[in-house]
Amino acid sequence: MTAKEVVKSFYSLDLAKDNEAIKFIHKDCLLHWNSSKGYMCSDYKMIKERIETLKKAFHSFNYKLSHLLEDNNTVTARYTIYVTSIEKPEDEEPLAHFISIWEIKNGQLYRGHEISQLADENSQNLNSFSEIKV
Repeated sequence: MTAKEVVKSFYSLDLAKDNEAIKFIHKDCLLHWNSSKGYMCSDYKMIKERIETLKKAFHSFNYKLSHLLEDNNTVTARYTIYVTSIEKPEDEEPLAHFISIWEIKNGQLYRGHEISQLADENSQNLNSFSEIKV
């Protein structure tokens, strides 16, 4: 698989339901994440724990890609995460918008840099993430 295909395959998963998602994560992975709540660096163990936690909180956890750009073994993805919560299983809602840059090593996500902000219900904002350029 190309680096772009690896990233696209990962972001096509429903993390709340998929039991194989961790196979996409390199054992030496580091994910640097700047969110509206501050900076966090996660390793393989922390990412695995986060996936297990979200499985308990959501019926679904899906990525909707708007952009996916490849430069050798580095891929940039722009997307919105949509979730269906345990409390409201009938409503899929946007959770947050992300831009992630991934270095791929041995066909897995190896080094990641993410920036995110919470999603809002503004249709112009949500539509800007619907312009698929994958």
